[in-house]
Amino acid sequence: MSMRNIGAVSRKVTGVLALALVATLSAACASSTASTGDQTTAPTATTIKTGLLVYFIPKDTQNPYEVIAVQGGKKAVQEAGGKAVVSSGTQDTAAAQIPSIQAAIQAHANAIVIAGNDPSALCPALNQASNAGIKIVSFDSDISCGTSPNHLFINQANTENIGTSEVDLLAKEIGSKGQIAILSAEASATNQNAWIGYMKQELRKYPNMQLVSTVYGNDDPATSLTVLQGLLSAYPNLAGIISPTTVGISTAAQYLDTHKSLLAHLTLTGLGLPSQMKSYVHDGTVKEFELWDPSKLGYLAGYAALGLASGSASLLAGSTFKAGSLGSYKVLAASGTTGPSVVLGPPTVFNSANVDQYNF
Repeated sequence: MSMRNIGAVSRKVTGVLALALVATLSAACASSTASTGDQTTAPTATTIKTGLLVYFIPKDTQNPYEVIAVQGGKKAVQEAGGKAVVSSGTQDTAAAQIPSIQAAIQAHANAIVIAGNDPSALCPALNQASNAGIKIVSFDSDISCGTSPNHLFINQANTENIGTSEVDLLAKEIGSKGQIAILSAEASATNQNAWIGYMKQELRKYPNMQLVSTVYGNDDPATSLTVLQGLLSAYPNLAGIISPTTVGISTAAQYLDTHKSLLAHLTLTGLGLPSQMKSYVHDGTVKEFELWDPSKLGYLAGYAALGLASGSASLLAGSTFKAGSLGSYKVLAASGTTGPSVVLGPPTVFNSANVDQYNF
């Protein structure tokens, strides 16, 4: 073989080796990227796996709102051929939820769907679950655990819109003037505090409305009634109350319904269940309130958990997944203290014209 032919063969061999090296490096990079998890890679699967075990951990097992939300989540899991377990305490505390997280770990669950009673106290237990390979989805009330565990937050509606719309509803009813107060749930609830923050911002539009107090009923009817009575005693000229919690608004409505004289100067609004509030709307105790369908919130959270556990959903901003009969949803980028999230949709305003159309 001539030197010219030897050189040609050498160049061909070198080229082949170079291409092989590039292919090897590309495969290695792809493998490395895939191993970093959902936050950096789009899902490759398109279907939900059957037989998945999903633990639903609501704020507590007796809150009517949470009960309806979890029913929606169970429906999603059952549609997909999986098993749903509902487990939580009877008090809205992180301590009451931690045993349920531990139970999910022991049961080798595929996913946990949790409404956080505290933004950070649950994080060590949820980190343990995540390290065990369990996908984490929060709904209703988010957790704030930094980058670990990576989780998806299913938001019932745009957080800012919830806060601002409640103020706007009350302002319309009281002529945009007077003392107002907020009857919230627990002081540590992430969703409540976020909504209240936007309420305070929106109140800047109404200089003649003065927020005089925020009280906390801990989503317990007896506690809610006690703080409500204290509020009315401290501020006898109160013009309005916003209660961004179904337990709080129903408790306040029940009290006002038996103390009608207060309605001469006091207006109540907030977030309520139509099934609990329709009688108070029809007898004039409450004019308007708002909410979303908690069953759909749980249903969406259920499908998000199933998708993450199946690899058909991810935490990548802009990625989409299918949520059964609700259709497709897009994952939103992290913002502030909120990580990747999905928004169910805008809240519905209920009044005498439409409240009987809803049964949840």
